[in-house]
Amino acid sequence: MQISPAARTLLTARYLLPGETPEALVARVARAIDPAREPEYRRLMEDLLFLPNTPTLMNAGTTGGQLAACFVLPVEDSLTGIFRSLSDMALIHQSGGGTGFSFSRIRPRGDRVNGTLGVANGPIPFIRVFNEATNAVKQGGKRRGANMGVLASSHPDIRDFIAAKLGGGIRNFNLSVGFDRSFFDCMDAGRDYELVNPRDGSVWDRIPPHHLWEQLTGAAWRSGDPGVLFFDTINEKDTLPGLGPLEATNPCGEQPLRPYESCNLGSVNLSRMIAGGEIEWDLLRDTVRSGVRFLDAVIDVTVFPVPEIRTETLRTRKIGLGVMGLADAFILLGIPYESGEALDLAGRIMAFIQKEARSVSQELGEEKGSFPAVDKSIFSGPARNATVTTIAPTGSLHLIAGTSSGIEPLFSLAYRRTIDGAPIEFFHPVLAEYLSGLQGKGGVDLEAQVRKTGTVRNLPLPDEIRDLYTTAPEISPEHHVRMQAVFQKYVENAVSKTVNLPEDATPADVGRIYLLARSLGCKGITVYRYNSRPDQVLVRGCETCRADT
Repeated sequence: MQISPAARTLLTARYLLPGETPEALVARVARAIDPAREPEYRRLMEDLLFLPNTPTLMNAGTTGGQLAACFVLPVEDSLTGIFRSLSDMALIHQSGGGTGFSFSRIRPRGDRVNGTLGVANGPIPFIRVFNEATNAVKQGGKRRGANMGVLASSHPDIRDFIAAKLGGGIRNFNLSVGFDRSFFDCMDAGRDYELVNPRDGSVWDRIPPHHLWEQLTGAAWRSGDPGVLFFDTINEKDTLPGLGPLEATNPCGEQPLRPYESCNLGSVNLSRMIAGGEIEWDLLRDTVRSGVRFLDAVIDVTVFPVPEIRTETLRTRKIGLGVMGLADAFILLGIPYESGEALDLAGRIMAFIQKEARSVSQELGEEKGSFPAVDKSIFSGPARNATVTTIAPTGSLHLIAGTSSGIEPLFSLAYRRTIDGAPIEFFHPVLAEYLSGLQGKGGVDLEAQVRKTGTVRNLPLPDEIRDLYTTAPEISPEHHVRMQAVFQKYVENAVSKTVNLPEDATPADVGRIYLLARSLGCKGITVYRYNSRPDQVLVRGCETCRADT
């Protein structure tokens, strides 16, 4: 198993059991998922063609055995229900999963409280309680938990929610506003928008929608939060319309789920599907088919942390096969990320993956039976899984696989990050090989310049090389959105992608990006303006970075 020094550091810090090697890890996982297919699954992971989500790599074959990544829990409008979900959240985080919540059902601040003379505090203080509880429980004992908090755009406390992270203190939550169609209809028509008490449906306020929109885009400009979820689009595209509306997602927004549902994810490494400047479509097909069978088998060997989660997960059997390494695949193919050719090819690739994944799920439905809630779905024939595709951010997986993250462009060609206290330095290996062939020819140390800035933008290189190695902050925000939309067209769940904005972008630019995403059929959108937060994880450039081989 050929892995980089960075991958070995990460595996040792978070994934390997005492005395375990990377080869032993993949053997443990393959054997735990399906002993009959152990050689097939072991090869998939050893060759870095496919990797399942982190909880599967960490926990498969152990006594804990919780293998899913994504969960959504209900938040009822009662102290008993709220603190029941808080307890369930702690169990999920302890087992290695991340949680999403809709706080939209909690009565607003100032509303009456039954049985007392007091008034309600609204959802924001409870989000802070969940945030503090997360600090006390590490995911799988190895990393802090991750959460998504969603509030409906029509909730009377929506303005407090939008501002909740500007003062700091909610570090363990991503926040997203869940918009309905009415909001955009009102904004288009110039009508006031109603804020409604979820307890009784009474109208608490009427506001100009553009005031709320300007507050939202201003907050996202300052901190990256809140993101936006288009719940009308999410529910229009839902494969299970008979089970009621979706109101929340997992922490990164790529997995809409109903209360107590979970989903396990896995990613195909597209950079390993390229040989001789061409896509190996047969290898991609085989990897997708094995990946779907793998993820479906994960459901049956998972030890669920809460009984209700087991019930709901088995009822819908959702899986999410996605991709990583898109940017590296484009480089190997000689296609600039910011090009029409890249958009066209991305659509072809994801359409191919979706078709093959759904085909395998149909075969599994014929072999083992359809998921129990199939009568509530859009499917008329055999279907093993209610959903089969998702695009996840692959935050750690892409480092293990030695490739670019999810469907993101390269953030920087050289960077440094810290993993559990160990500094990891990266210099793009394909670029390093190209630049090494130029040493001494131009009198300029090109590698040193890239190490310093993380970019080739201003270097004396051919235009085609500068275009090929364009990094995320240098790509137009509109193209980021169009790439996300191309994938969303062929993905049953949703797509995690960050739209990188330059430091000099404006709140109005954020608003235009949000509206473009909606018009192109995205289910949600997240932006990040470079240097808008002091705790930014990745910084472009690294004075000492060398090729990570």
